[in-house]
Amino acid sequence: MAEILQISNLSEHIYRVRLVAPRIAKRRKAGQFVIVRVTPDGERIPLTIANASAEEGWIELIIQAVGESTRVLRDMQVGDHLEDLAGPLGRATKVEKVGRVLCIGGGVGIAPLRPIAEAFKAAGNHVTTILGARTSDLIILRDDMDQISDELYIATDDGSAGEKGFPTDIFARLLDTGNTYDEAVVVGPPVMMKFTSLKTLDAGVPTMCSLNPIMIDGTGMCGGCRVTVAGEPRFACVDGPEFDAASVEWDDLLNRLSGYDKIAERNHTCRIGTDEK
Repeated sequence: MAEILQISNLSEHIYRVRLVAPRIAKRRKAGQFVIVRVTPDGERIPLTIANASAEEGWIELIIQAVGESTRVLRDMQVGDHLEDLAGPLGRATKVEKVGRVLCIGGGVGIAPLRPIAEAFKAAGNHVTTILGARTSDLIILRDDMDQISDELYIATDDGSAGEKGFPTDIFARLLDTGNTYDEAVVVGPPVMMKFTSLKTLDAGVPTMCSLNPIMIDGTGMCGGCRVTVAGEPRFACVDGPEFDAASVEWDDLLNRLSGYDKIAERNHTCRIGTDEK
């Protein structure tokens, strides 16, 4: 069982949890994730390892407390223990020295982007990062990404931080001022990844996306993270979570994900912002 070392609030419903996990911390690589089970009868939750220290024996996870298990985890205290922690899982990010790397993250997708940007920087690349969110309060890990990146830009829908607009607006401006990129990484909500990667690919930048946001149980058995890549079915948790964005059939993926929205509308009452458990 993994002991909780720290819990801190990053944004509305978003928390950083540091856990004792020396073996995972020693083996983990950028892009990999763990499976967490908070309580004995709880669900399995796949969460990207956002940060780790092999020397001190800890890993950090970023959770969005919007489900039963994540709300229970949010309310746990330093010194409490999780029921299960398994990992590292998933294929590690392919990191090479390619030159100039563009990292674009949206919302909670900034969490899995963090170790990827860090690995590209450690490999000797020039890292430009663009973070996007609806408002300033929803930009997470800003200081972390600022330390990792050679250049950091922020876009918010309402202009409350950085530039008003979308990450694609900043990307277009950077291209207009003569910047070039050898590789791009995009992580965020699926619809954001689709339209952002369309822009980077159109500019001739090879682009990798992380489909971590669509994973459910992390074993390949539930089928929830099925995606068609280059005409073949793949599962984000066991075949990814990272794929060539040019080969992902985005419309098929988004159409399938919208089916879950319809089920949620029928069976689920949102309790975010209430005291009801």
